[in-house]
Amino acid sequence: MKIEIKGEGVGDILGPICAAAPHRSGEIMQLFLGCKKGVSLEVKPIRQGRSRSQEGYYRKWCGSFADHCGLTPDEMHEEMLCVAFGSEEVPTRFGVMRRPLSRSGETNSSTYSRLIDVLIDTAADIGFKVPPSRKGEL
Repeated sequence: MKIEIKGEGVGDILGPICAAAPHRSGEIMQLFLGCKKGVSLEVKPIRQGRSRSQEGYYRKWCGSFADHCGLTPDEMHEEMLCVAFGSEEVPTRFGVMRRPLSRSGETNSSTYSRLIDVLIDTAADIGFKVPPSRKGEL
């Protein structure tokens, strides 16, 4: 949800926002001082996304597996998304295209783990070994 606050209303919300994020209050003050017409605030729930270590592990081994199969990393990622989350066929001007039902950016850490498991299992089926993550890596 986006909320626009104009004119005098900007000053009314400055205090509570600075109180909620005191470590960034100087930055917030500078931002508000430059807002002559008002501000636009976006309010949305915080999502727990995938971890950087999960993404690093997946990208490294997805790229290696792609090279093994003669695909680009992006092509392999699309294939893994389709296998993990299902796919749909969409008619386009280039013909029918297969698209995943979900993107990795929409995942949390447990769903991203499923994508990693699909990569490991699919690679094993084709004879490419993706090593297990080291303790604490994911």
